[in-house]
Amino acid sequence: MQVLRRRVLDRRLFTQIRGLCWTHHSSRTKPGLLVDVDGVLLRGRSVIPAARRVFQRLQDAAGHFLLPVVFVTNAGSCLRHNKAQQLSDLLGIKVSPDQVVLSHGPLQMFQSFHEKCVLVSGQGPVSDIAHDLGFTNVITIDQLREQHPLLDMVDHNRRPNVPVSVSISFPPAVILFGEPIRWETNLQLLMDVLLTNGSPASPHCLNMSTQLPVLACNTDLLWLADAPSPRLGHGVFMLCLETVFWKLAGQRLRYEAVMGKPSLLTYQHAELLIRQQTANQGLNTPVTTLYAIGDNLMTDVYGANLYNRYLKQQLAAPAAKALAHGRAVAPLQVEGQLATPSATQCHSILVCTGVFNPGAALPMEQGSEDAVLMEPDYIVEDVEAAIDLIFQKEGFDL
Repeated sequence: MQVLRRRVLDRRLFTQIRGLCWTHHSSRTKPGLLVDVDGVLLRGRSVIPAARRVFQRLQDAAGHFLLPVVFVTNAGSCLRHNKAQQLSDLLGIKVSPDQVVLSHGPLQMFQSFHEKCVLVSGQGPVSDIAHDLGFTNVITIDQLREQHPLLDMVDHNRRPNVPVSVSISFPPAVILFGEPIRWETNLQLLMDVLLTNGSPASPHCLNMSTQLPVLACNTDLLWLADAPSPRLGHGVFMLCLETVFWKLAGQRLRYEAVMGKPSLLTYQHAELLIRQQTANQGLNTPVTTLYAIGDNLMTDVYGANLYNRYLKQQLAAPAAKALAHGRAVAPLQVEGQLATPSATQCHSILVCTGVFNPGAALPMEQGSEDAVLMEPDYIVEDVEAAIDLIFQKEGFDL
């Protein structure tokens, strides 16, 4: 933590570079930017002034970005084109849906689940989101409650007046999009589905040998809104679900996949969009350097550093050789296709406009592997200082 405090004290060094210009070095390729949203560009429903300033500087007169940019957020209660339109309106620039990665974005690659019946938990248009991602047989928590009204008993005002007998077996999978509105309802019905292997009208089986696949999006414990302190996020709901499952079933809840920052899957998906941007612009030189800008040590910084470690391991030796020495992160494979990165490094930049509190203690033991991954490469005041720093280091004019 001493290192973090020292870096915070030195952040004035980076804010002093605003407004300066640097000469582009022709031998340097353009870096790619992975930019968080809440706490970096927005605070609740308000735009952080530095974000509007710097992103208007990042586009030329024709509305083209000077660098490949992808907005990577753990938000997941909306469709991608809606988030792109929101960012366009708030920042006063043109953001396309192909520049947005929501926490559930990588679910597009889980094609083996797209034809199966899936139970989705979250808020917002969760059914529309699932269909947009490629899922064709979707049931929501509200629909499940309508089919099995006797399962939701916490709110006395919502209990059925007469007995209802409906017996419908379905899943083979559960998708957790984000924090729901009625936590007690979602917790109860999710447990009913998980502890009966998809037959919620049946009694719980507490000695299960198998478990339905669970795909989880967004593990954020906290996120920044309009309130003075950060708010509880979907990661807290997941902790509740895991704890109840452990208490009742006597075993850990297993996840088929976890996506959203800090997962490698999300960063690989974001880098794929960076590569697509460069290809669409007719650029033949691949992006080899990424800068990830965020406000959260446990998601933005941890995820960027984890991806940087993965890239270094891929660059240093074949994955199999590295794995043989017990030091590698296994290459990410989705639906049998190995994602091959073109980037060779990913730098983490922490801004002080969101969740990060310089005076707070690290949530992990100092010196542990997790604590090392939460050490940012740079700490700056805001996103404008972050992008100015990137242009200075890469030798580009802004």
